Amino acid sequence: MLLRMSTLFVRTLRDDPADAEVPSHRLLVRAGYVRRIAPGIFSWLPLGYLVYRNIEGIVRAEMDAAGFQEVHFPALLPREPYERTNRWEEYGDNLFRLQDRKGGDYLLGPTHEEMFTLMVKGEYSSYKDLPLVIYQIQTKYRDEARPRAGILRGREFVMKDSYSFDVEDAGLERSYHRHRDAYISCFDRLNLTYVIVSAQSGAMGGSQSEEFLAPTEYGEDTYVRCMACDYAANIEAVVSPHMEPRDTTDLPPAQVHDTPDTPTIATLVEVSNAREDTRRSDRPWTAADTLKNVVFLADYPDGTTAPLAVGVPGDREVDVKRLEAALHPVALRPFEESDFVKYPALVKGYIGPGALGGEGNVRYLVDPRVAMGSAWITGANQPGRHVYGLVRGRDFDVDGQIEAVEIIEGDPCPQCGASVELARGIEIGHIFQLGRKYADALGLTVLDEHGKQVTVTMGSYGLGVSRAVAAVAEQHYDDKGLVWPREVAPADIHIVATGKDDAPFDTAEAIAAGAISQGLRVLIDDRRGVSPGVKFKDSELIGIPTIVVVGKRLADGVVELRDRASGDSVDVAVGDIVERLVEVCR
Repeated sequence: MLLRMSTLFVRTLRDDPADAEVPSHRLLVRAGYVRRIAPGIFSWLPLGYLVYRNIEGIVRAEMDAAGFQEVHFPALLPREPYERTNRWEEYGDNLFRLQDRKGGDYLLGPTHEEMFTLMVKGEYSSYKDLPLVIYQIQTKYRDEARPRAGILRGREFVMKDSYSFDVEDAGLERSYHRHRDAYISCFDRLNLTYVIVSAQSGAMGGSQSEEFLAPTEYGEDTYVRCMACDYAANIEAVVSPHMEPRDTTDLPPAQVHDTPDTPTIATLVEVSNAREDTRRSDRPWTAADTLKNVVFLADYPDGTTAPLAVGVPGDREVDVKRLEAALHPVALRPFEESDFVKYPALVKGYIGPGALGGEGNVRYLVDPRVAMGSAWITGANQPGRHVYGLVRGRDFDVDGQIEAVEIIEGDPCPQCGASVELARGIEIGHIFQLGRKYADALGLTVLDEHGKQVTVTMGSYGLGVSRAVAAVAEQHYDDKGLVWPREVAPADIHIVATGKDDAPFDTAEAIAAGAISQGLRVLIDDRRGVSPGVKFKDSELIGIPTIVVVGKRLADGVVELRDRASGDSVDVAVGDIVERLVEVCR
């Protein structure tokens, strides 16, 4: 392959795009790899599409090597299968819906579980046909509320999605680990640093779920990791350590006190410590002694809306993202002033369990830290009044527990109890054990070895192909530009010819021809009348791993060989350069 800068459809930029938030967005635009069309929608220029195709080729090769078979579905899909799995509504506003000229409802596919399930249902009917793994590499569409970070979080993107079909759960486990191994091979070849973390399945459903995250400070996903053991989890999937019920035998009865002008946790703690009738004798009250009840409006998939209250210790904030992940597909909205008018039993700033759950007609969930037998200061459901020593299980009941609070540095590891750390990363892959959710909904069964109809169990495995371009860029750049790993780069060698005479350009052409004859991919900067400084800056920005400079030293019979990653350079005799390039590039 030979590309020429003189004819290549590319324009590099010296300034960062105004909307660029992360390095990959900034550099992919500046180096002429992608261009923005609309929020969350990008087009690929030749260099960018070469990188994308290289990554797609690696993914396809690893899927094929694992024994998986490629199929392809349309992006435009009918409504009916998604209604049967309830996802027509569950996806909410993230789904692109449209109608044809006859009024028929369609969608642009966000994922293809339904299509894969129906394809297998139409072709296979016996346990002898299974196990089966099929995959596709296809454009997906999700109407992101806040598309950001260039191609990292777009409304149109390319994903490799594969699905396994097995008769029994043990087979699903094997298929799951085959995919896990294939993903490890993919990301190793992409030269990505990654972590594998426990995750939630979200709209996919299912049981076991893991994410592959590429660590970066600009990542949109927060995860926790324990340095004392191997625990790692997406923050949405972190499980609080189990808290044993407490003995309430010796706890005094709850008492209500007047606490005017204490609508916040900080004011409540201050007043409680200042007043003689509420002060503790053993230690001061802290925010951790208070029970904060936060109310939301919950929008359910069936179209109904109702208040939902969450109780958390007062020293913690509710993490809405974690809460929504645990409640999926329920969507949450803030409880506004007008909503308090509709529900007068909820006294703003003084909400307590007495107005929640059971006869309160407001669903009430608490964080696991609000353990059975624990005593709290909390609202008395009257303006300017709080109740002290209110005990869960003795004085109030709840409708359930839910992981709701923000996770902070130093929280105990759910696995070993040591302190956890927080980090950020980009999701580049996600694997699920779906089980029988979609097979049940769509009637995918086969005859087992005893002639009995059994429901097939499935796995779902996604890998962001277009997103991987940005993920690699996020981990491979410096202050001069991109630094692509060789297998991903748009070319192996960037030859830069400088000077006004023909000799450097003729020599550069000869080197390019020799390299191509050895199977190397070459980009040659053959532009006349462009200064060496501009050419060098372009070569550093574009980021091809090996650079050959043909310039002033040609008079001495040598050219300069540069390593883009290390910045090291060495002079090589012109007659030896092709052989040296073969050594370097292979």
